[in-house]
Amino acid sequence: MGYADRYRTTADLPGSIPVFPLAGAILLPRGQLPLNIFEPRYLKMIDDAIRGERIIGMVQPDGEEAIAAAQVEGRKPRLCATGCAGRITSFTETDDGRLIITLTGICRFRLGTELPALTPYRQFEIDCSEFVHDLIPGHGEDEVSRERLLEILKEYLDTHGLQADWRAIKLSSNESLVNALCTISPYGPREKQALLEARTLEDRNQMLIALTEKALRELSPGDATVQ
Repeated sequence: MGYADRYRTTADLPGSIPVFPLAGAILLPRGQLPLNIFEPRYLKMIDDAIRGERIIGMVQPDGEEAIAAAQVEGRKPRLCATGCAGRITSFTETDDGRLIITLTGICRFRLGTELPALTPYRQFEIDCSEFVHDLIPGHGEDEVSRERLLEILKEYLDTHGLQADWRAIKLSSNESLVNALCTISPYGPREKQALLEARTLEDRNQMLIALTEKALRELSPGDATVQ
């Protein structure tokens, strides 16, 4: 069974999953997120997931204090209410014991009750019913303002002296393009969470455009006129 056929309804997803709290990192449906795993508690989580259903949830700590607490083993920081479940689609073990994995997004979820697990990592019940459209590849692609996104992307790259593989971008679907740019965008945890929680693909696209326009304005506020 191929990846696209594995998760067709929310019933195909487990009712509870381990979660990986990581500030500034979001996963989106069918998007890919590379992760470098080195903390013992999360190495254990990945090992257990690989032996099981290969699914973990990406979720951000909620607020600056929670972000700091998430770095301390044994602490249980407050987490954002919305995350995204992903499947471990590749993994490599390094000579120094780290795991380099690729997580491929399946569906967003709302966090439910935390389970009284004995594992060093946290596990939660999840509810994906609000995001059932995440399971439909390309849902909402026809509404995406692709031309404006590409315009602002080019302006951002030119401003920062960066290059892009425009051939690959041209071949990307609207869903792949929007979600990939959101994932790699340089914005902070609050902005990333807003992109994750956007109701539709076009809402996410417009939010990304607005954030990029704001960043460009802050870099080039324009010449002030002195009277």
